[in-house]
Amino acid sequence: MQFTRDEIADAQRTVYAALPPTPQYAWPLLGQALGATAWVKHENHTPVGAFKIRGGLTYFAGLARTQPAVRHVVSATRGNHGQSVGFAARRHGLAATIVVPHGNSTEKNAAMRALGVRLVEHGDDFQAASEHAARLAEHEGLHRIPSFHRDLVRGVATAYVELFESLQRQGEAPLDVLYVPIGLGSGFAGAAAARAHCGVATRLVGVVSAHATAYLDSWRAGRALDAPVSTRLADGMACRTPVPESLEVLRREADDVVAVTDAEVAAAMRLLYTATHNVAEGAGAAALAAAMQQRGRWQGRRVGVALTGGNVDAATMAGVLAGGAAADAEPAVCMPA
Repeated sequence: MQFTRDEIADAQRTVYAALPPTPQYAWPLLGQALGATAWVKHENHTPVGAFKIRGGLTYFAGLARTQPAVRHVVSATRGNHGQSVGFAARRHGLAATIVVPHGNSTEKNAAMRALGVRLVEHGDDFQAASEHAARLAEHEGLHRIPSFHRDLVRGVATAYVELFESLQRQGEAPLDVLYVPIGLGSGFAGAAAARAHCGVATRLVGVVSAHATAYLDSWRAGRALDAPVSTRLADGMACRTPVPESLEVLRREADDVVAVTDAEVAAAMRLLYTATHNVAEGAGAAALAAAMQQRGRWQGRRVGVALTGGNVDAATMAGVLAGGAAADAEPAVCMPA
């Protein structure tokens, strides 16, 4: 999935009308832990605490141009996509209904309600919530926003353009590798589009949960495969059914795809907190978890990790900082139907 320079510039104008660029820092303590120069892209610093806001803003801008009669939208989420929809819908004066599975993060639910969305709980996992959103769209005549779409990816790409161009402006050498977590794939696709836009040769490594391996299994098999999901910590990566379009991008653009356990994610959350004093949700720490897992490959090199979100419930974060891996939490999703 590639974009023209005008398409990226248009996305940047849309995004920057609502928020400033987020920072990227090379943290010395992370560098010591990795044995490499470690750059973190801080998407936890957006107004909704996650990268998804960029895609929501760009999608709604396109919707206003192409379907100005739409007044009510619906989508499904584990939280960050829903916040992006709520944020952008409010800016455009539209109503939004968001469907989440039962047992979803209480604090993400509260954040979505605070943005004015109608929150509906349905099903035991994201797939069930997504299917219910489709039924609501049909029965109530709502515009359904998918979790993966060209305009969503175009907005997300602006984050990684910022990262690559910031290093160029500072006279820094390009990153040797960038780790990007995979939920339904807009983040990875955005990073791939930004790499092409900026003309860098940085390797891209996708990161999935070891307890939600649909994208890894599909990437290896060369075709879409469902997989059971049991992660208790990385709800943002709790996908059991790959999106065909995002899988195509992953197969074409990924130099590698790796899986990280909840224990590795918890360790990365603790390291991010102690080394940078940033709070990361499970999916937000997954990139660092993967970099730690593969640190022997990149000794002395330049490593980038995407901290894609910081929306973790306080009780979960307290348990992680106390040395746990959220073992007492409910699984993010159930086994596939």
